[in-house]
Amino acid sequence: MVQPALNHTIARLEEELGVPLFDRVGRNIRLNHFGRAYIQHVDRIFEELVQGKREINDLAQGRQGEIELGMSVATHLLPDLLSAFLKDHQAIHFQLSQHEARTVANIAFQLTKGTCDLYISSPPLQQPGVTSVTLLTEDIFLAVPPTHPLAKRSHIHLQEVADEAFISLKAGHSLRALTDTFCQQAGFRPKILFESDEPSTIRGLIRAEQGVAFAPAISWQGSVGPAVIHVPISEPKCQRLIGLSWNTDRSLSLAVRQFREFVIDYFACLQSSSSNAGKK
Repeated sequence: MVQPALNHTIARLEEELGVPLFDRVGRNIRLNHFGRAYIQHVDRIFEELVQGKREINDLAQGRQGEIELGMSVATHLLPDLLSAFLKDHQAIHFQLSQHEARTVANIAFQLTKGTCDLYISSPPLQQPGVTSVTLLTEDIFLAVPPTHPLAKRSHIHLQEVADEAFISLKAGHSLRALTDTFCQQAGFRPKILFESDEPSTIRGLIRAEQGVAFAPAISWQGSVGPAVIHVPISEPKCQRLIGLSWNTDRSLSLAVRQFREFVIDYFACLQSSSSNAGKK
C-alpha cells in the first residue's frame, strides 16, 4: 500500500473509532494506549481467520483436522495415547513438540500465539489467557536396582538416602526442580553423580547399579521392567501434578476439542488404574 493510501485508511479508522490510534512524532508514528488496546482485538480477528482457513483446508482435503500438541512430561505415554485416539480418528494429523526443559513463559507464549493447540506439562500452567485442567496426580518413587539394600522396603523416609549417589535430570527440567525441593524438605542436598536430559539414560544407569533416582509412578510406568525397583517415599510427601493447557481466547477446531476430551479421559483411566493397583 502506498503511503497516501495508508494515511487515508488510518485517518478513516480513527474517525470511525472517534479516537487517535497513533502518536505522531515528526514523520514517524507509534501506537498509543488506544491503539494498543484496539490491536488486541484485531489480532484475535486475524487468528479467527487463520483458524477458519485451516478448517476449510481440512475439509477440502478430506481430512478431519490437524492438531499441534506439545509435551514436556509423560512423553513415554505418548505412543499409546496417540495409538488409542487414532483408532477412531484415523484422518487426524499431529504435529508434535517434545521439549522437557521449556519454561512456563515459553509454553504460554506458544499457546497464546497459536503455534500450539494443546500442551501437557507439570505443573499445569497458571497464566493469563491460558486454561488448564489437572490430568493426574502421581507419586514420585525412589528408583533403585534390585540389589540395593532398600529394594525390599515397603517405604522409606527420604532422609535415609541423604548419602546416596543420585542420577538426575539436568537443571531446568520441571521434575528436577521438584525433586530438589523434596530433598531440601528432607534436610539434605542430593549428591548427584550423573545428570542427563534423557529419562531412558537415567533408567539405564539405575539398571547398571550406578546410583538411585526419582521416578514418577505413572508417567514412567512400564519403562523400567524388573531391573529397577520403585520404593514409595512416605516422608516428605512426594507427588507432582500433570496438566493439559490451551489458549482461553482461541477458537479450537473440532479435532482439537475431540482430542482434548480424549486426553482427559485417558489420564483419568490411568489415575484410576494406578489407585486400584495401590490398594491391592
